[in-house]
Amino acid sequence: MSGLNTDPNIAGVDDVYERLIGILDGESVENSLKVALRLNLILMNHVGDRAVIAEALALAASQPRG
Repeated sequence: MSGLNTDPNIAGVDDVYERLIGILDGESVENSLKVALRLNLILMNHVGDRAVIAEALALAASQPRG
């Protein structure tokens, strides 16, 4: 991999979003966070490139919190 791709890159993004919302529906905040963290770790493992993961973490940390 050669760097973090921040361009839109998901076919059917609305369907993916609805699936994510669906797996979190009815969960407590604590359980939702646990699912989100497990998903992140699974996807980081799939990426497998520590530099790209570090870039993504830095980007996420720099985003406005709300």
